[in-house]
Amino acid sequence: MSALLEVQGLGKRFGGLVANLDITFAIAPAQIIGLIGPNGAGKTTLFNCIAGFYPPSEGHILFDGREVTGAAPDKMAMLGVARTFQLVRTFSTMSALENVTVATLLHDKRLSIARERAMQALEFCGLSRRASVVAANLTVAEQRRLEVARALGLEPKLLLLDEMMAGLNPAEVQEAVALVGRIQSRGIACLIVEHVMEGIMPIADQIVVLDYGRKIAQGTPAEVRQDPAVIAAYLGEA
Repeated sequence: MSALLEVQGLGKRFGGLVANLDITFAIAPAQIIGLIGPNGAGKTTLFNCIAGFYPPSEGHILFDGREVTGAAPDKMAMLGVARTFQLVRTFSTMSALENVTVATLLHDKRLSIARERAMQALEFCGLSRRASVVAANLTVAEQRRLEVARALGLEPKLLLLDEMMAGLNPAEVQEAVALVGRIQSRGIACLIVEHVMEGIMPIADQIVVLDYGRKIAQGTPAEVRQDPAVIAAYLGEA
């Protein structure tokens, strides 16, 4: 199967700080790739380069067969790349429905159609009964699902999920895992930064491991669990 996203030799520097160096991997349509590694390994920087928030210092990014290296976030959204954030970013004074409608308006400026599609995204994420609630009054788990619903409102081909399970209890983690499964069933690929191993390992087709900005391993969850370099850098002997 041809790749939906190709990252080729990507590097990102901030002055003398090397955040990413020579990172290469690919994602196929509807594939789930987990991105793991210690704090400061460069995971969110890589996300920001793919989503267009940072221009890479070197390397190439191809999406759906076209060169998109350095493309702005709005162009990436139009092409089919959507994301959530490590620290939840909702429009806190707007309702859940209004939050998602902001996204659905990208592809259809008719408010009635945009609101209808926003409601569908909320229902998909289990938030239809909370549509009128101001985002600031939602629980942490609901705010994270709201971010996913808003991202889905952009009608993405690739969804970048940045620690969507952070701060959730075990039951909420399982709900998040189930949601990712439903997203994949719609043919949407996912690149997921995650520290909650019981959340990412069961659902990822492949795991990419970063350490000090470099890719140190890639493989199935079972392969990565047994990789000595990954155990030493991140997972630990236990």
